[in-house]
Amino acid sequence: MQFQQLLYFVAVAETRHFTQAAERVHVSQPSLSQQVRALEKELGAELFSRARGNITLTDAGEALLPLARRILADADTARIEVQELAQLRRGRVRLGATPSVCTGLLPQVLRDFHDRHPGIQLLIEEGGSHDLVRHLARGALDLALVVLPLPSPSPALTTVELLREDLVVVSSPDAPDAPDFGATARVADLQGERLVMFRHGYDLRELTVAACRAEGFEPEFAVEGGEMDAVLGFVRAGLGVAVVPRMVAERAGSDLRMTPLARPRLRRTIALAHRSDVAPPRAARELQRMLLAR
Repeated sequence: MQFQQLLYFVAVAETRHFTQAAERVHVSQPSLSQQVRALEKELGAELFSRARGNITLTDAGEALLPLARRILADADTARIEVQELAQLRRGRVRLGATPSVCTGLLPQVLRDFHDRHPGIQLLIEEGGSHDLVRHLARGALDLALVVLPLPSPSPALTTVELLREDLVVVSSPDAPDAPDFGATARVADLQGERLVMFRHGYDLRELTVAACRAEGFEPEFAVEGGEMDAVLGFVRAGLGVAVVPRMVAERAGSDLRMTPLARPRLRRTIALAHRSDVAPPRAARELQRMLLAR
């Protein structure tokens, strides 16, 4: 049974005339008649009674008509659904990002994307680069914003550098023992300072600890284990200082003091990653284009 045969059958059933049905579906009348007879042969039953040029449905035709209409309607629905996806009217994007990127980079880009494609659902997964790479590899994410270098290089992922960002020191100016770094601070100036530190697996934790060890000292933690919002809150409370991305510090508010790090600066590289063996969905590719064009 072919889709075209059902289309011709419904046209004849609704017009009760082979020539008019052929004109309606834009084929020749002999071709339409041949396809209807082929359908009847396959089903093993006549669908029309053709007595004296009067076309009526047989019992088999009456039984097939609602089913054929439903099949044609479902096919039309499928066509519309696929077209809407292709034209970015519907769909979803599963995007992973580190919490600091979610706070600083994503809000405006996601707002612009939503304004252009309001029918696309955005699903955001926050996590460290290690977790995001794992989610990408098993197909749980379409795209991820990760910090380079990756914790474990993966040949199955494609990464494109998005931006490089300086890290800065934030502190509470109201804390009684607030450090006075001056215009800039060095990593060595953090020796003896109590740090508010991120949880294990957080990219900024590994970067900060490695920088302190490169200067010959082990960092001292006042409190550790938090996410970005918690770390900023602990710094505001005067528990210690923290090393955070500049874009986060600039949005943190006037109740925190931001001190740039002197050369050699601490920097991080943010990259957009996706699986190499599977092309991202159309909507994800559009978000990827907007992120790279920002």
